[in-house]
Amino acid sequence: MDNPDFNEVYSLYFQDVFKFLLALCHDEELAEELTQETFFSALKNYESFRGECRLTSWLFQIAKNAFYQHQKRKKRTANKCVDLDTAAGIADTNTIEILMEQKDQVFRIHKLLHDLPEPYKEVFSLRILGELSYSDIAKLFGRTEEWARVTFYRAKLKISEQIRR
Repeated sequence: MDNPDFNEVYSLYFQDVFKFLLALCHDEELAEELTQETFFSALKNYESFRGECRLTSWLFQIAKNAFYQHQKRKKRTANKCVDLDTAAGIADTNTIEILMEQKDQVFRIHKLLHDLPEPYKEVFSLRILGELSYSDIAKLFGRTEEWARVTFYRAKLKISEQIRR
């Protein structure tokens, strides 16, 4: 498949990717930075785009990954800033046990989410982690808002069912 000129892709979709990222991070400056990062990554991999999905879906996936990578970097940096002496002074055995249980639960839920089939996984992630509206999710998938609501509801049911097991 012949891909359109990348400059044309950039011009056509820059605002869409920016708005998508802005909805994820709620910070214009960060959204602009991540949009640039998205298009840089897309440019590096543009020749490998095979057209198996819509170009916008491909770009939004790259943007979402850029956002998640930013969140991981931010979390790692925040964790390094913890004053270990203070943490050791206030942490007792019960606190550590509670934190470990919570961490195990969060990991378990992420594992369940990871194992969800598409589009449930994507819709659930966009709604909960990305804090996107049903309307925005529907636009991303080229579907109706009702489809987004039903898909999200079914994803929640699937996760709840797995948790009960």
